[in-house]
Amino acid sequence: MSNYTKVIIFIVILIVFSASVIYLYNTESSVNKIMPDISESIAAGDSDYNEAVDLLNDKNYDESRNKAISASNNFNKSISQLTSIKENFTSTTDDVYKSYVNTLLEELKLKMNATDYLLESIDYFESYQNGTGNSYAYEANELMNDALEFQKVRNDLVKDNPDLFK
Repeated sequence: MSNYTKVIIFIVILIVFSASVIYLYNTESSVNKIMPDISESIAAGDSDYNEAVDLLNDKNYDESRNKAISASNNFNKSISQLTSIKENFTSTTDDVYKSYVNTLLEELKLKMNATDYLLESIDYFESYQNGTGNSYAYEANELMNDALEFQKVRNDLVKDNPDLFK
């Protein structure tokens, strides 16, 4: 094999390696760039959900429904953004990022289901079917507690990998 061929092979390998490193960096840095927006939507959804519960307890059904719908919209926005990130994962994407995104998606699915149950409970309470309303409210609470378990796992991933999450 001539020196010219060796140089060409070396350059091609170097270009492929560089491209994969740049792609990997861009995938992970894009996660870090979009996470503040996702986190903001989740925080807003959590706040709206909690306000919806408080308003429901005060029997303010219309405002409770509005807040629950707002929570649902915020959670859906985050799910859409995370699904887009997940669709762009490659075999070179760090497993910690994959685990983080998958954990967060599970958390948000639970929060969406809790919000759906909360909306159902509002309808039942509003039509004076308190027993059924309580059942749906209880399920909403249980789902939200399950979501908090995923949130803890997600927070531990960030805490245990500060170099990946900036």
